[in-house]
Amino acid sequence: MERIRPLLDPAVVAAITDRWTALTRNSGGLGQIEALVVHYGLIHGVSTPQIQRKGLYMFSGDHGVVQEGISAEAQDATASLCRQFLRGGSAAQVICRQARIEPVLVDMGGVSPGEPGALNYRIAAGTANICRGSAMTEAQVNSALEVGLQLADDAAGRFDVVGLGQIGVGGSVSASAMLCAMGGRDASETTGRNEGLDDATLNRKVQAVRTAVARNRADTVSPQGTLRCLGGFEIAAMTGFIIGAAARRLPIVIDGFVAGAAAMAARGLAPDCLDAVMFSHLSPDRAHAILLRFLSVEPILDLHLRESAGLGATLAIQLLETSLRLYQEISAPEVE
Repeated sequence: MERIRPLLDPAVVAAITDRWTALTRNSGGLGQIEALVVHYGLIHGVSTPQIQRKGLYMFSGDHGVVQEGISAEAQDATASLCRQFLRGGSAAQVICRQARIEPVLVDMGGVSPGEPGALNYRIAAGTANICRGSAMTEAQVNSALEVGLQLADDAAGRFDVVGLGQIGVGGSVSASAMLCAMGGRDASETTGRNEGLDDATLNRKVQAVRTAVARNRADTVSPQGTLRCLGGFEIAAMTGFIIGAAARRLPIVIDGFVAGAAAMAARGLAPDCLDAVMFSHLSPDRAHAILLRFLSVEPILDLHLRESAGLGATLAIQLLETSLRLYQEISAPEVE
């Protein structure tokens, strides 16, 4: 954390902005495309940023809160989604092949045995039920944070940019509870029905979030306490990854609501770390918009994606690469 500093460099901003103005004759004419290049250049600390090596890290884990009947999917759906991803059949994997993004699945611990092809960092067979106590022990949350830090250190030597996403039934409940605790919102605002829930299941989900926040209130006065009590193995690992990436100035593209909760926890632990983070998209659920407003960030895309399982991050990385190509290859108009 001591290596993380604010990344604003007026010289880099001026150099990139001046080049855009020369290329387009209209500062801001390419809108958010120009801002993407500025942000990416600031993270790397250069006015001529490059992007060649791209990665997507998906963290998986199960959540004991599923016992409360809060999901339309069974607990073993996590394993099924992991298999789909590893076999290349997910939407995110399609974009990975097209955009030459290297996919990595990190298994932090689910109820089903680990899948071949995933990095095995299993801590336990899912977290405890947050409606009945804390999700993790102190040792477990520290172990998960350390996994993220180590993987980020490795990724910084392999990639120019990395997408970060989550797979795991029940993860959105943990993210909703964390947003309640850290953002001061009620469960009715932070709980979405992005899995296509019926009214009865949605009501159980809202009540589970409310119960979990109340049950753990005494221990959620700090960001790490909130992460330990209400988060998940994969959320804690993503939190460590974001902090580690910021320390190495590796740009991170956050995918969706659950990974956004990890960014929220990371900001609580190391406020300047979000300078190295971009947010891929806005989902239709109000809870995601509340989270992004709480973090004071703007998403790159608004395509009405729901549970994208890495799709938003891969699409945003593809757009980022296109933006850099424009910055590098547009020729300045001739002056008559």
